[in-house]
Amino acid sequence: MQIAFCLYKYFPFGGLQRDFLRIAFACQARGHALRVYTLEWRGDVPEGFEVVLVPVSGLTNQRRYARFSDWVADDLARRPADRVVGFNKMPGLDVYFAADPCFEDKARTLRSALYRMSGRYRHFSAYERAVFGPQAPTEILMIAPQQQALFQKYYRTPGERFHLLPPGIALDRRAPADAREIRSDFRHEFALQADDLLLLQIGSGFKTKGLDRSLKALAALPPALRSRSRLIAIGDDDPKLFHGQARALGLADQVSILRGRSDILRFLLGADLLVHPAYNENTGTVLLEAVVAGLPVLTTAVCGYAHYISDADAGKVVPEPFAQACLDQFLLQMLRDAPARQRWHASALAYAEHADIYSNAERAADVILKDRQ
Repeated sequence: MQIAFCLYKYFPFGGLQRDFLRIAFACQARGHALRVYTLEWRGDVPEGFEVVLVPVSGLTNQRRYARFSDWVADDLARRPADRVVGFNKMPGLDVYFAADPCFEDKARTLRSALYRMSGRYRHFSAYERAVFGPQAPTEILMIAPQQQALFQKYYRTPGERFHLLPPGIALDRRAPADAREIRSDFRHEFALQADDLLLLQIGSGFKTKGLDRSLKALAALPPALRSRSRLIAIGDDDPKLFHGQARALGLADQVSILRGRSDILRFLLGADLLVHPAYNENTGTVLLEAVVAGLPVLTTAVCGYAHYISDADAGKVVPEPFAQACLDQFLLQMLRDAPARQRWHASALAYAEHADIYSNAERAADVILKDRQ
């Protein structure tokens, strides 16, 4: 069969994009043809992928996205596909991978009534309703179970259309047999001494991921501990604002901000703690990537996958409502307590051995290909 995948942007280091690629590969491995509609593709095109760069533009995102979905619909009318799978909300989908939280809930709880009169609201609300409305035919792949209740609250979506998937953690994120050697080489490369402490933050969208919170927590450490602590942040985003914040906090020499890269496992093995104090996060795949690498985690309860950190006894979770003082205190405790970090490391690796946190792509392919094997 011919499967058409739709996503607004592909780049190699985004969590949504990695989920898309794994699911596409799982469908391809079962013998099906792939066509990908996107506005932007960065990186290599895998063998057997037909990538269609949709030639539309617009002064606003909503105008560009509306033109994108119209163009795709016209192309599909000429070149039909057996299944249309979306990774962004839009009309005409057979299957939607629900990586984003409920837009309507955010619009009603975090925005003013005036916002709901805007063209932006009308567009995204209509596109969400096209997927979740009670009469829509779209099957929904859920990765954050707490979001299902919100979608059903606003749209009365029938429960049988939801399919809860396990996380899809890539097996290549697991700690290999030579993890100690990789860690030693990494720390030598980055000039880290035996008693230095490396904090790692990974994720595009530094503002949403809470990099400002991490910098404040690092600056709040006692001077002796702060002087031997470093932070490396990795992601596709403009670092200018955060470089400025680091300088203002006296951390310029202790903070590095790097572009997205493919050797993330080396950083997970070389660091002492993953910090992920996100403002909002539907899931937080990086949390589980740290767990399977054996890296203790400090995160916020707002993250959909934060409960895995508690389940695995792999670190600490800052409760909601968020308080910077709580994050500061947790960071201080975790950096001071080397035996606890070793316990979290061992617990994380043990959890990685038995937990069902890897089969997201295979289960998604089951739904996409249902009754069409």
